[in-house]
Amino acid sequence: MDYIKRDLEEQIPVLSEKYPCVVVTGPRQAGKTTLLKGLMDEKRTYVNLEDFEERRMAKKEPVLFLQMHPLPIFIDEVQYAPELLVYIKIAVDNGAEPGTFWLASSQIFPELTSLCESSMEGVAACSLSFLSQHEMYGSGKQAPFSVHLNALVQRKRTHSPADLKDLYERIWKGAMPEYICGAAKSGKPGDWNAFYNGYLQSYIERDAGELVSLADKMQFGDFIRAAACRVGQMLNLHQIAQEVLISDDTARRWLQVLERTHLVFCLYPYQDPKLRRVIKAPKLFFFDTGLAAYLTRYASPDILMNGALSGGILENYAVAEIMKSYAADRNGCRFWYYRDKEGKEIDLILERDGWLCPLEVKRSANPEQKGIRVFSILDKASLPRERGGVLCLRADLSAFNSNDLMIPIWMI
Repeated sequence: MDYIKRDLEEQIPVLSEKYPCVVVTGPRQAGKTTLLKGLMDEKRTYVNLEDFEERRMAKKEPVLFLQMHPLPIFIDEVQYAPELLVYIKIAVDNGAEPGTFWLASSQIFPELTSLCESSMEGVAACSLSFLSQHEMYGSGKQAPFSVHLNALVQRKRTHSPADLKDLYERIWKGAMPEYICGAAKSGKPGDWNAFYNGYLQSYIERDAGELVSLADKMQFGDFIRAAACRVGQMLNLHQIAQEVLISDDTARRWLQVLERTHLVFCLYPYQDPKLRRVIKAPKLFFFDTGLAAYLTRYASPDILMNGALSGGILENYAVAEIMKSYAADRNGCRFWYYRDKEGKEIDLILERDGWLCPLEVKRSANPEQKGIRVFSILDKASLPRERGGVLCLRADLSAFNSNDLMIPIWMI
């Protein structure tokens, strides 16, 4: 297996027929280059700014750089030359042809955000994360996750079932294309420890090192490890700072680095003036659960399944998989969680089309009905609540009642 078809694959040509510039962001080794190069035709120029000479020209002489490379063009690792984006914006605003520019970036940086926001009619921004479980184990076309019954019935046809052991193997193995494809091609699991060790070292040297001066890179590694120990939990940066022996300001800056480079994401609490006493702290998640397992030293799926982190990393997996299912959906969905000062919590809230969908994640094949009582809190919100669900370890789809479902995590 040299290549796994990505759910975003069909969207790029469609967007290129409408927008002069298509931007694909995502973490290192998510497969951005492989995806876009696979969709290129012979007319498109490819330039990788990891090449020092190309990078130097793009930074020092951006106008000359664009003149020397025929259009249409795919500029890879564009974060290395943010100076280019001013001139790309000018070209877009002056009526560049659809599909003229393809940009790929492993970082979110201010100039890229400005390009996407100031030229919304001319720029299509997409996010490519690591492989989804549908891409790795399923078939057919992926659709955004929904609690509508007809959508869930369809997912039974396109997704591959997994029992408890299989699911934790998926979580532990992770979703990085290079590791997954390499193991599949060889027919062997591969050296998981060596792969993630190499990935982490490369990340610290090439991605984080570009954004912050790291006098002690081992200490930054300790910060990432401390963050991994808290997946699925409310974020307490002061606590992490004390553990790693850094200041709160440094911890805040380093968290921003992890977010900008797509290593982690934060789920923020749902805020509504009609809902009072809501906790304001975000919850922390990793985009790749394999990396989180490596950082927390779980040496096998079985150890992870029975470890102290088993519940938090299962929630991390479920939330990340739902977000991946929306990667190719241009209509968009907003993701929240809820927790108030009385301790009532909803693990995930989807806000889409003017509705709120509450979801709980339970490490159980037979979740108790009391787990859905908290959903009624959203009845007081400004937006209406639709059917909710408990994401759990059941083998098949079931229901508590007509409004609340039991949904297997393998079906996400």
